Amino acid sequence: MPALPSAFSARLIAWQKNHGRHDLPWQCSRDPYRVWLSEVMLQQTQVATVIPYYRRFLERFPDVAALAAASPAAVAEAWAGLGYYSRGRNLHRCARQVVADHGGRFPASAAALEALPGIGRSTAAAIAAFAWGERAAILDGNVKRVLCRHFGVEGWPEAAAVKKTLWALAESLLPAADCGAYTQGLMDLGATLCTRRRPDCSACPLAATCIARQEGRQGELPAGRQRTAPVEKAASFLLLTDGRGVLVERRPPAGIWGGLLVPPEGEPEALLADLGLAGHPWQALAPVRHSFTHFRLLATPVLCRLASVPSAAARPGREWLPLERVGTAALPALFRRLLVGLGDVGEAL
Repeated sequence: MPALPSAFSARLIAWQKNHGRHDLPWQCSRDPYRVWLSEVMLQQTQVATVIPYYRRFLERFPDVAALAAASPAAVAEAWAGLGYYSRGRNLHRCARQVVADHGGRFPASAAALEALPGIGRSTAAAIAAFAWGERAAILDGNVKRVLCRHFGVEGWPEAAAVKKTLWALAESLLPAADCGAYTQGLMDLGATLCTRRRPDCSACPLAATCIARQEGRQGELPAGRQRTAPVEKAASFLLLTDGRGVLVERRPPAGIWGGLLVPPEGEPEALLADLGLAGHPWQALAPVRHSFTHFRLLATPVLCRLASVPSAAARPGREWLPLERVGTAALPALFRRLLVGLGDVGEAL
């Protein structure tokens, strides 16, 4: 029999206070800017990956006014490598809206936060709970897993009917007080004990009333999505270099790698002709696979070495990026890996 709401929340709060995470860098403040930044970064990204990005981002943009005043290129550079780049663009839009419409102060309720760019229902609730102690339910991936297992909820959690059931459960389980500790406890439980693989049921404060544990179905719940074969796409990217720099283009604000710097994409011969380098020798390097949410990309890097910087590098939307800046420039992780050591590769050919 699953725990009653009051028992469920009480056990979780007690466990969080004694065994939960208390040393994450964003937990030392109730500043809604810092809470919001951490919650957006933590969407679909693990804590260990987020921590260094979070610290560097705060150093560069210490408050919402600084972020709002920054250029899109500066924000893209700070976000580069963290993935899911629409989050970074929405983060910037949200900061500008907070400054323009709210005088630089985040609205102090989950309902009002949800109206801002990039803040959904669960994220708004988490910000409100941590910053102001509001009694609001969250339902991120970890929480869905905890609820599906504990209450034996069948079906894929993202299906509309299942999600409706989970939201109703999440709302019904909210404690009358101490909502911040309860919300953090749900997150901690899903991240550290009730994990996707090898859940540690022996240490779980809810194990005694968990249906999945009673029925030995931890591996079945939550149910997965019926998967189809991922769509595969192929593209070539021109690595045009003199051994000291490389040609890159700024992608459009929307779409894959929106606002980031990427080597020119297209057929090598056509790209070289457009750059006034028709017939210049080039070499295809080993293809690299990269997975996105809805497709997989087979990227073929094409190396073309020049003696000097081409005049076409000065066209609008393009820039000649010094290789020494590859580690800090607004490059997707895929291209940062390709461009590191490019000078050495070029010299060897």
